[in-house]
Amino acid sequence: MDRPVDHRARPYRSVLYIPGSKERALHKAQSLPVDAIIFDLEDAVAVEEKANARHLLARTLAETDYGPRAKIVRINGFDTDWGQADLDVIAAARPEAILLPKVNTAADVETLADRLDARPETAETTIWTMMETPLGMLNAAQIAAAPRMAGFVMGTNDLAKELDSRFRPDRLPMLTGLGLCLLAARAHGLVAVDGVYNAFKDDEGLEAECAQGRDMGFDGKTLIHPAQVAIANAVFAPSDSELALASRQILAFEQAAARGQGVAVVDGKIVENLHVATARQLLAKAEAIQAIAAE
Repeated sequence: MDRPVDHRARPYRSVLYIPGSKERALHKAQSLPVDAIIFDLEDAVAVEEKANARHLLARTLAETDYGPRAKIVRINGFDTDWGQADLDVIAAARPEAILLPKVNTAADVETLADRLDARPETAETTIWTMMETPLGMLNAAQIAAAPRMAGFVMGTNDLAKELDSRFRPDRLPMLTGLGLCLLAARAHGLVAVDGVYNAFKDDEGLEAECAQGRDMGFDGKTLIHPAQVAIANAVFAPSDSELALASRQILAFEQAAARGQGVAVVDGKIVENLHVATARQLLAKAEAIQAIAAE
């Protein structure tokens, strides 16, 4: 039996939206230190530009090397006049992943999966979903288990609109929805990236929201401006102290195991198998980040 794909093996600290209609921005993205790019054909593209944008993006993806960055294309929904046309054009570029907006049920994902199955060019294309509606939050577990699923992107702006909630720095109105999606993502091995922070010149606010998302367990942050990248990369990367502790936990546990003991003690705290597994994941993440930086 084939081992399941580990969608979290690569870093997703910074996930930058790039409008599919902006040729200059598409090329500039090659040099940005981001872990992933969402090439957007939906909200970031005006109605009159949608046809041109999809053709520009398909051509750019076919001709441009984005290195180790994950490449995700957000198409318009199939309930619009543009969704199917987006897929028809983008499929020729053999997209790494398609991001489907406003997903409410697993059936929405299955519809896209069926259309990807029908094309040889998209045989390896994975599906990501925008989690931005109350119904989507309530159905997160079923959506996460749907075919080809690889990741959740939190659409906190749309969710706030649907909830009719007020902005709070602690994001209290969002926490139930964020938590439901995070639980579903972890239950099914998906990547989960937090929603955008709109005030792109507010570094302090961005750092605080990134820290909250990281503390919750998100893999990274979606971003609306290149100026936000450095903060997201720093907050969602393992710190030097975390890496040092992870190394000491692994060493102490291995030494304890050699003595026939099932647990170790580091800094006055018990270290068991589960702590060692977490420590190894942390070190592996740091290695993956270093590999991206080297390229």
